[in-house]
Amino acid sequence: MIIMSVDYGDKRTGVAFCDPGGTLASPHCVVTESYLPKLVDKLSVIAAQKSAEKIVVGMPVNMDGSRGFRCDECLELGRLLGEKTGLEIAYEDERLTTVIAHDVLSANNVRGKKRKQSVDAVAAVLILQSYLDKNKK
Repeated sequence: MIIMSVDYGDKRTGVAFCDPGGTLASPHCVVTESYLPKLVDKLSVIAAQKSAEKIVVGMPVNMDGSRGFRCDECLELGRLLGEKTGLEIAYEDERLTTVIAHDVLSANNVRGKKRKQSVDAVAAVLILQSYLDKNKK
């Protein structure tokens, strides 16, 4: 099953996909769009182009496990994506994924503008890999 993951941000949204066997997540792109309806349109096109069968949206749960206002925005993104694509939407805890993504990029000597352009896609990979690892059969 091809699964797409989304790391939803105010300005940039990272996108990743897994292989058809659901084993390994890989970065796909970063979508630069802040207007939610346009973002949903762009993500829907990407999902269709890559034949996604499910979409996983990262949920920015607080460190204490509670849900803040940003979780409501992610739920709304998921709802709109589900309506637009007809695909099943799942949610995955994304606590610390951006911090880990920065660490991964630092370890690989990715700095400056290149880091800013890729950190959200790496975070989307971490979200999807976490989801895949939890749901292995």
